[in-house]
Amino acid sequence: MPTKRLTMSQRQEIFHSLVTTQDVVHNVRKSYEVVTEKFDITDRQLREIEDEGLDKEWPPLSEAVQEVG
Repeated sequence: MPTKRLTMSQRQEIFHSLVTTQDVVHNVRKSYEVVTEKFDITDRQLREIEDEGLDKEWPPLSEAVQEVG
């Protein structure tokens, strides 16, 4: 499958979806399947987006920090 070129906004949306899906599903592997299917992206793309989102503390991570702080 050729990889899609994704905008920052799309990557942030995918990251948000991954985090919220993991909160609901409580299974990392299943949440990866759900999100890659939903956005028609590869596992590799999702891992890269996940790493970028964690590094840059994209929402919903930044929202959780604000609630606690």
